[in-house]
Amino acid sequence: MQNREFEVTRKNERLDKLVADHYEDLSRSRANELIKEHLILVNEKKEKPKYKSKIGDLIQIAIPEPKPLDLTPQDIPLDIVYEDDQVIVVNKPQGMVVHPAPGHPDHTLVNALLYHTKLSSINGTVRPGIVHRIDKDTSGLLMVAKTDVAHKSLSKQLKEKTNRRKYLALVHGNIKESYGIIDAPIGRSTKDRKKQAVITGGRPAITHFHVLERFGGKYTLVECQLETGRTHQIRVHMKYIDHPLVGDPLYGPKKTIKGNGQFLHAAELGFKHPTTGEELDFKVPAPSIFLKTIDQLRKEYPDVE
Repeated sequence: MQNREFEVTRKNERLDKLVADHYEDLSRSRANELIKEHLILVNEKKEKPKYKSKIGDLIQIAIPEPKPLDLTPQDIPLDIVYEDDQVIVVNKPQGMVVHPAPGHPDHTLVNALLYHTKLSSINGTVRPGIVHRIDKDTSGLLMVAKTDVAHKSLSKQLKEKTNRRKYLALVHGNIKESYGIIDAPIGRSTKDRKKQAVITGGRPAITHFHVLERFGGKYTLVECQLETGRTHQIRVHMKYIDHPLVGDPLYGPKKTIKGNGQFLHAAELGFKHPTTGEELDFKVPAPSIFLKTIDQLRKEYPDVE
């Protein structure tokens, strides 16, 4: 059983909505179920999903452990960038889900990794070895733990922000500034439950960006460095500053350049080796469709920085 609690800072909110807004991994329907099962209490008392919150209420949540998924090792090709007895770094292709979930029971990166090697047990049978994730249609580098010792070390580095993650992103519009920092909290959108958004009371989220190239005032190629790792962080932050990612089906405009989803690539990854302390740094090129699109834009806008 996983136990959580938080103090309410917003009044007159439905209990199920309040809980769902507070936690990215809990949908409103799931919160509703937990409330009805008396696994969510308000000030140690049972309440209904429609209970209206009061400032200072203590919300206590008990989440049952997820039922183990039948994770089948599958012989799926992997682009392995680095591997030893503690960690493995892979270059994930666009279109591949990182770990099994409803709607994606197999043919994930985890299924492929389990066929290739043993993974840490810290995340149980749901997502063994997975320290951090990238979206299905985002390509690029992921570090995966093969042992529990490695998992703890890599997770600590993420928490303490000592690892290095840089992304290439192609966005709509002309970003005039050469550098910038987006410091805006992210949480589940109150308008669309499938989306994340910059909201009051969201979790802290910081993205650094550096303009690499501009294309006729219509598109900009940027390098983004993550200081935090919220769900859809770069996609949400770039939309927030009115420069949504090209090809993004969730946050971008309908009129865009067609690709295999958003033009976002985890290009660089750096961290300390869990047992030796050696600084490891990796870099991989963007997928061919990304590179071909950039080449085409250079041809269309040859005289623009």
